Amino acid sequence: MHTQNTTASETRRAPLQGETQTAELAATAPGGLRVIRRNGKVTSFDASKINIALTKAFLAVEGGTAAASSAVREKVEALTQQVVQGLTRHISGGGTLHIEDIQDQVELALMRAGEHKVARDYVIYRDSRSKERAAEAATKPQAAAATRLKVTLDDGTTSPLNEVRMNRVVTEACAGLTGVDVGEIVQSALRDLYDGIPEGELSQAVTLSARARIEKEPNYTYVSARLLLDGLRHEALKFLNQAETRPTFEDMKGQYPEYFRAYIHRAVELELLDPKLALYDLERLGKALLPDRDAKFDYLGLQTLYDRYFLHSNKTRFELPQAFFMRVAMGLAINEIDREGRAIEFYTLMSSFDFMSSTPTLFNSGTLRPQLSSCYLTTVPDDLHGIFGAIHDNAMLSKFAGGLGNDWTPVRGMGGWIKGTNGKSQGVVPFLKVCNDTAVAVNQGGKRKGAVCAYLETWHRDIEEFLELRKNTGDDRRRTHDMNTANWVPDLFMKRVMEDGQWTLFSPEETPELHDLVGLAFEERYNAYEAKADRGEIKNFKRIQALHLWRKMLSMLFETGHPWVTFKDPCNLRSPQQHVGVVHSSNLCTEITLNTKADQEIAVCNLGSVNIPAHIVDGKLDTEKLERTINTAMRMLDNVIEYNYYSVPAARNSNLRHRPVGLGIMGFNDALYKLHLAYESDAAIQFADYSMEAVSYYAIKASADLAVERGSYNSFKGSLWDKGILPHDSIQILAKNRGQYLNQDRSISGAFDWDALRVRIMTTGIRNSNTMAIAPTATIANITGVSQSIEPTYQNLYVKSNLSGDFTVVNEYLVNDLKKLGLWDEVMAHDLKYFDGSVQKIDRVPNEIKEIYKCAFEIDAKRLIDAGSRRQKWIDQAQSLNLYMAQPSGKKLDELYKHAWLSGLKTTYYLRTMGATHTEKSTMADGRLNKVSEGGNSMSAMAATSQITATASTDVGSAKVCSILDPECEACQ
Repeated sequence: MHTQNTTASETRRAPLQGETQTAELAATAPGGLRVIRRNGKVTSFDASKINIALTKAFLAVEGGTAAASSAVREKVEALTQQVVQGLTRHISGGGTLHIEDIQDQVELALMRAGEHKVARDYVIYRDSRSKERAAEAATKPQAAAATRLKVTLDDGTTSPLNEVRMNRVVTEACAGLTGVDVGEIVQSALRDLYDGIPEGELSQAVTLSARARIEKEPNYTYVSARLLLDGLRHEALKFLNQAETRPTFEDMKGQYPEYFRAYIHRAVELELLDPKLALYDLERLGKALLPDRDAKFDYLGLQTLYDRYFLHSNKTRFELPQAFFMRVAMGLAINEIDREGRAIEFYTLMSSFDFMSSTPTLFNSGTLRPQLSSCYLTTVPDDLHGIFGAIHDNAMLSKFAGGLGNDWTPVRGMGGWIKGTNGKSQGVVPFLKVCNDTAVAVNQGGKRKGAVCAYLETWHRDIEEFLELRKNTGDDRRRTHDMNTANWVPDLFMKRVMEDGQWTLFSPEETPELHDLVGLAFEERYNAYEAKADRGEIKNFKRIQALHLWRKMLSMLFETGHPWVTFKDPCNLRSPQQHVGVVHSSNLCTEITLNTKADQEIAVCNLGSVNIPAHIVDGKLDTEKLERTINTAMRMLDNVIEYNYYSVPAARNSNLRHRPVGLGIMGFNDALYKLHLAYESDAAIQFADYSMEAVSYYAIKASADLAVERGSYNSFKGSLWDKGILPHDSIQILAKNRGQYLNQDRSISGAFDWDALRVRIMTTGIRNSNTMAIAPTATIANITGVSQSIEPTYQNLYVKSNLSGDFTVVNEYLVNDLKKLGLWDEVMAHDLKYFDGSVQKIDRVPNEIKEIYKCAFEIDAKRLIDAGSRRQKWIDQAQSLNLYMAQPSGKKLDELYKHAWLSGLKTTYYLRTMGATHTEKSTMADGRLNKVSEGGNSMSAMAATSQITATASTDVGSAKVCSILDPECEACQ
């Protein structure tokens, strides 16, 4: 650890004395920022000392030569900026920090940067100094009582600190939780107080006291959320001029109905909510609220709601959690006959966390512009009016929080003849650049970035340039750094790859039928066009080896994260709606597969997800509860279609005609934890199969029930549903067209009466053309406190950075299992930190635990595909399936994506890889961990998460991606 053992204690002393200075920090910071010292003294935030303290920390480990190293100086400067950013992210116009909080940030910055030796030395010293101070304090008289402190109230007056109330609030926050200590939280909070502290800071100090303990005991995340609510209640009730603005958790139970009525009327008055909501029986709805459910949130979930979802006026939030859920429910029930009854039903389901609607629904339900749908798919025509009309549609849809998928295949390729001018086309790329810039200019209602994905079929003349759109080299006028891209791959191309055949690129104005043909019909026509090209009847084409293009696709996917690989034929051949149109693309997150037609139909899908672990009861999937959940959820999703605000007529017409919805799942890995199954195990793959079969059966059955009540969707006749072909039956259609190139399980469990359901649908119809799609659930999973979608756990302990701040995330299932074995202690917590949340290298962890709690990059990516294939069997749309690879190579990528195609997957999503030779701890040049940059200089897709890096030739600060840890990756949810 040190250059010379004889000077180890001396060199260690430097950072520790500088440690007190470190706690005062450095670099630019908001004016008026102050630091609470350990003796209670408040001093100004010094912007010069952090650099010195960090330099001394490196000297302690690396010896005296470190000071002269330019690399160390640069490293220290970057770390200093990280610490300041972490501390001041949400402090503007002044505030206070405790010395210990600042030291925590220094420790975190060192860990993120991979400086484990320096960090370890720093942690050991902090611990030793803490013990020394405790020993010194034991020999000294007790300090003055905290009750002598004064608190500055909102009106400017002061009042003695009310320790009794503080103890009560903390005690209520800890109720029903194990492993938490009321006295420890209170004493830690008192440490952070100073005379005259504003009451807002007082509330924050108590919350942060609990939050700092999350990594040692996961239950503190619930304590932190409940303490955060104390401040939120005051903010909301004060804004509404309620008589009591400082109720405790228990007090609020009696006050919620009165607050709810005032909240609805004030929101209508401020033109934030539809006046129709005020016509509900607010007394009945207020009495139906369940205040105890405020205690269900973890800290990240509640802070996310507060920062981004709750209604506000001039940045003052006055919407509390149960009012929020009821407001969403009221919007969804607004056209129901018994609207109060249905609103209560919808509210009860959402507030239980058993099901959650998607982000646009949560944002906008009950508002004056209820744009509740998540995804919009369009086809761009091959003329200027149509192209810019499509871009205009993108802007309007994006304005109201829609995620976009654009099919650009009809636009002629470079060199194509333009009849009106007798000139040659520049191809599709320049228009994609305009589309990219529009997405940047028109964000989603000011709440998150505009998000669009462009799709292009693999036979398009411009496909090679399309593959390079996200590169950081080349002509920037032909790059789209802010837009996602995806390959729309026909089966014939994959067959040519498998057989090492040739592939021909065409311009679509010369081969117009290819865009709408699929399967064997596509193959026949494509071969005919190749013959025409051979005869000289087609001029604008290019002949290449299919394998060469495939390798370039995978190379660009690895280097830039794009284009994603999605498969045209399974999306179409298994589509229930192939009788009325063609699926030309997927959406922003690759789970929606709906028909589009240029100038006529813009496909729309609204989403929501079932919380699978909430339906694991007594070690098995509770199918009766699941059926109840899905019955209500499908009604909610169907209600969106009439209630939804459509900014583009073509979207409204399409949605009312076909009525597609996308019921998905989230928390899959949490469900495996509850079942004690390893993600890679055969039993887990079987559970993926069975659980999705259950969701599929109940979703289709619920839609059939709605058809009896409300009628079938308009284009039902001629659909696969009408023919008695259910999603799992449609695999046979794909197999007929694929031939030998399909290896997808077709078994059924026998637990569900599919035959009876099939006959019933043929007789009475079905309400929705499509019923299921598994979205990423990036934010709603945070709100409900479960793992995202079908994702494997990223790490068992990490710091999640998003727009709401830095959050320690600990796998509570792992912690609970380790507690049962007597293995959870402070050393284990530090070991988890050191090994980046992995238990694989911690010797005292049993092998069984290691298998169950493998992290995403420790799981064989082929097993993710195997599980995805089993789920895809039952889904009438698709799934957002990320693939993880710790040490990628060309051969491994080739095998992985061929396996995906052969397994019958419709789409894949991000490829997340970890550098084979070196691992970045910081991942970001600006020091933010696990977060995508908001500027134009973001990390590459391979650096999308902590420890993920790009290839050696790729700049780690390159292309923008949708990170699994970034809340902006929620255009679908």
